[in-house]
Amino acid sequence: MLLTDKTAVVYGAGGSIGGAVARAFAAEGARVHLVGRTRETLEAVAADIKDAEVAVVDALDETAVEEHLARVGDVDVSFNLVSRGDVQGLPITDMPVDDFLAPVINGTRANFITARAAARRMAERGSGVVLTLNSGSAHGSPMMGGTGPADAATDSLVRNLAMELGPRGVRAVGLWAAGIPETLTIEKLGKVNPDLNEAAIQGILGHLSSLRMTRRNPTLAEITATAVFLASDHAASITGTFVNVTGGMFPG
Repeated sequence: MLLTDKTAVVYGAGGSIGGAVARAFAAEGARVHLVGRTRETLEAVAADIKDAEVAVVDALDETAVEEHLARVGDVDVSFNLVSRGDVQGLPITDMPVDDFLAPVINGTRANFITARAAARRMAERGSGVVLTLNSGSAHGSPMMGGTGPADAATDSLVRNLAMELGPRGVRAVGLWAAGIPETLTIEKLGKVNPDLNEAAIQGILGHLSSLRMTRRNPTLAEITATAVFLASDHAASITGTFVNVTGGMFPG
């Protein structure tokens, strides 16, 4: 197994992607700590994982994050998958300032706090991997509000972390993933665009697949398999970059 004896902390583990990643990490032998703001969703994921630890922690609260990692102890993998409050579906010129800035501020703060806390501990031991994920919208995505600038900030953070931490044995890597069918439900998309219905979602999925070089949308299992690989020692030479798992929605 690729992650035997590794300790992994997954922030946002109660979400669709976070839960799938946590299950995949555990299936590959990792000791998994499920972190998020809602105990019920975390417990639902924990029910599928033997000996998973659950912690209700707000990734925007640096004190809470530090205190939690102090209890966890040694960390081999830290993966930030928390939601950012993205608002989409409006032209930028029609968007309120707070709606535009929410994902930029929340996403940058959460990624910085969780990455810094984990990387400090990893650097002391001389090994570890800091992971994150965004949609790759820094390449340009209309009607996405602050999502593009938020993704750009995360992209830059990962590259700078990798440069600083590489000499101390710590890697920083990200994944670009967009339009995963299993995550595009009315319930989830309605939080960022309340005007959507099931027909609109199917239209979105069809449009997304047409934009990809592969002409098909990537599956959640494919995303999690890539995450497992990047967290493992098999990816020891990969750092300071984002792996494009969009099916070629844009050149990586």
